[in-house]
Amino acid sequence: MYIVAIAWMYVALMMAVAEATNSNGTVLGAIVTFILYGLIPISLVVYLMRSPGRKRAIKEKEALEAELLQPNSPQPNSLQPNTPSHPAAATELDSIAPVREKS
Repeated sequence: MYIVAIAWMYVALMMAVAEATNSNGTVLGAIVTFILYGLIPISLVVYLMRSPGRKRAIKEKEALEAELLQPNSPQPNSLQPNTPSHPAAATELDSIAPVREKS
């Protein structure tokens, strides 16, 4: 995407240089050429090409905000606040059978 923009800016720059170095050209004409043929069209094209990404980022942000505003909604694979992810140590020790040495 950006390679086309870079190439077009190079072409516009070379047009401006040709305008400035021409015997009938002026530096003001070169600046106007660079702005009208380079900066304005490329900024418009890049803005339009990035619009799907901006829309996607806005939707993701809105979905995240909506998820954060609904605290009681069930979420898969998530723990409720203040609940441990493993059983307490006392319950583990109670389930182990005692082993005695044979004499």
